[in-house]
Amino acid sequence: MEDTTELLCPENDTMNPALTMTTQVSAILVLSHVFQIFLKPLGQPAPLAQILAGFVLGPSGLSRSPAIHVFFFQNFAVDFYESMALYCRISIMFLMGLEMDIPYLMRNIRPASIIACGGCLMCSLFAAAISFFVYEETGSRGSRFTLALVITVILANTASPIVFRLAADLKFATSDIGRLAISSSLIGDMYAVFILVIISGEKHKRTVNGWALMAFCSLLLLVGIIIFTTHLVNWLNRRNRNHKNLQAVEVMLICSVVLVAAMTFETMGFSSLIACFLMGSMFPRGGKSARTLLAILTYTVHNFIFPIYFGYTGFKADTSYLNELKRVAIVLMVIVLSIGGKIFGTLAACKYLKTPLNEGVLLAVLMNMKGHVDILTLTTAMQNKVLTSSIFYNLMVSAVVISSVISAALIGFLVRRESDTIGIKHIPMEYHRPDKELKLLACVHSRHPVNTMVRLIVSLRGSDNVPISPYLMHLIELPEKIKKTSASYEQLKDDESSDDEEYNYNKNDVVEINEAVDIFIEETNMMIHQVQTVSPFKSMYEDVCDFADDIRASFIVLPFHKHQRIDGKFEKDKDGIRTTNQKVLRNAQCSVAILVDRGHTTTGTQAAGSESLQQIATLFFGGPDDREALGFSKRLSTHHHTSLTIVRFLPTSAKDPNVGIDVSQKEDNVLVAIDNESEVEEADSSALANFYHRYVTSGKVRFVEKYVENGVQTGMILRDMAETYSMFVVGKGGRGDSLLTTGISDWEECPELGVVGDFLASSEFDISGSVLVVQQHR
Repeated sequence: MEDTTELLCPENDTMNPALTMTTQVSAILVLSHVFQIFLKPLGQPAPLAQILAGFVLGPSGLSRSPAIHVFFFQNFAVDFYESMALYCRISIMFLMGLEMDIPYLMRNIRPASIIACGGCLMCSLFAAAISFFVYEETGSRGSRFTLALVITVILANTASPIVFRLAADLKFATSDIGRLAISSSLIGDMYAVFILVIISGEKHKRTVNGWALMAFCSLLLLVGIIIFTTHLVNWLNRRNRNHKNLQAVEVMLICSVVLVAAMTFETMGFSSLIACFLMGSMFPRGGKSARTLLAILTYTVHNFIFPIYFGYTGFKADTSYLNELKRVAIVLMVIVLSIGGKIFGTLAACKYLKTPLNEGVLLAVLMNMKGHVDILTLTTAMQNKVLTSSIFYNLMVSAVVISSVISAALIGFLVRRESDTIGIKHIPMEYHRPDKELKLLACVHSRHPVNTMVRLIVSLRGSDNVPISPYLMHLIELPEKIKKTSASYEQLKDDESSDDEEYNYNKNDVVEINEAVDIFIEETNMMIHQVQTVSPFKSMYEDVCDFADDIRASFIVLPFHKHQRIDGKFEKDKDGIRTTNQKVLRNAQCSVAILVDRGHTTTGTQAAGSESLQQIATLFFGGPDDREALGFSKRLSTHHHTSLTIVRFLPTSAKDPNVGIDVSQKEDNVLVAIDNESEVEEADSSALANFYHRYVTSGKVRFVEKYVENGVQTGMILRDMAETYSMFVVGKGGRGDSLLTTGISDWEECPELGVVGDFLASSEFDISGSVLVVQQHR
């Protein structure tokens, strides 16, 4: 009878751990959104709101109430909370590996390591200095060495997921300082995980040889899982070649492999954090598997897992233990030494690397974000009975949470204050060094220009694999519904049929675009980041410009609003495409080019691996746009399958040696005579002289001068060149009313291409090569 009463008792329903956890998660999500409403106008990041939400809901806030405390803090619910945190960590670290810019990390492993080591070393020294004092004052029992290791993790650890989320939320994740901060935080996490493994070893009591054997087995297991996952993903990509995404069952299969592998590492006594990150970073980037996983995980992690994980960090803090001045002093000491150690260590590293002071301060505060491995270390030490002092545990958790809240608020303030430093630093292609990273945004509305865009990206990479971060944005129109109250059923039915046809058309385009990009990635081992935007044409330019700003793009390539048919004639696309191009040209914060694709290019596969020599001509008439086209051509000249020719047009009067610019070579020096008539001519002469000295004298580029009297002669020369080159690069304009181009054609159909570009793109002009019209940002 007693058992039956207990089963029917309503209290047992409220003590269901699943119900408790669901209620907690829901409350954290709601509270974090409420806090975000008030904090976002102040420029504060989302993680701050999420940590505060957990803090308010936990024993430091609402859970002080006995009824709420009994509901949330049940002994048998602790395992559910820790399991939830483990699954969150696995998802977060795997996604970080998927999104991590590994080429950047490899190129900058030295500065990232120096910055991480500077902060970790200083904090480790501080931890060693205070560990004896904290051990005595908190009444701890057990190994002093283990407690010192725990304090080292608390002071030295940088929570890479929080840094990753902060950088994304404050829109500087793609900047150099953002990527450097994320890379450094990952290295700091590795240091903390190494100490965590040592602390975990206190429970297993393995010998040194036993640990070495287990570590070797774990390494073999990790390598085996990565190889197995690679083959599995490649098979799934081939299996779904004609589909847009993977099926749900296939996604679950991949996630199950990652989850089982992570749990295996945990069972062996090793943290799965680094293993999950490595599995994500080594995951094949090309193909539908990576594309599908990124879409699903990004949405899930950013909207649900991050708020829950950060909220759970704040939820664990219990400030009720701060009821004595001595304990408050210990927490303040840990916070001050944590922040101070990171600042001194990071600034010392930045001074060694000659990093500006304002960037060094921002990096130092970012490196002080807590709430990841440090919380895990404290929990592990308590669960393994390595540490038994609940006072020490709660004081350290409070210090971690308070330190993270202070740092997050400081970061929001610093980013807002230093927006010019970490914001868009546009460097025109005219001054862009070809060995520096180029961030390129290529846009397409349909499948037609994709192969040419891909081929252009290959050429820009060069033969030396110079850094390039290309993005391909698929622009999809969101039709504006015309609502009519008097619409008949037949009209509505026709509208629905039209919408279905439009949907199927866009779906086919998506599949073909993805397939072309997948082939390209497979052939070149070069990653193209794919994004989609769905919006009406009237606001589509805002999406393009905003995304270019977010990724710090140096160059935007837009498709022409016409595409070439099989018979060679141009067919006009939707008017909204042309309007979008014109608005991007006016509003973009970087240089913009319009690509007129004449379909001369080979397929994506041939573009990537063909040994044929591509003939490209850059036409130079003068002006900022032509100088930008010349700077863009520097990248093209570095590819071993590209033959670049600079064709400079000059007035016939320039044959006089005392007029214009004379570029000649004498003992490897370039002698330049500059005409001082205007600043534009001076800038043109300087740009040409520098280009000539670096590329023409070395034999990489051909240089030709054409003397003409008017635009008619210019048009005749261009017609003679039509069949020689596969692509023409020319500036839009900015050269004023030049005699070289006046009268080149009877009318100007597309002013956004400029006079020369419009002439080359006209249907009447018999040319087999594509045209790239460049406009410099001014």
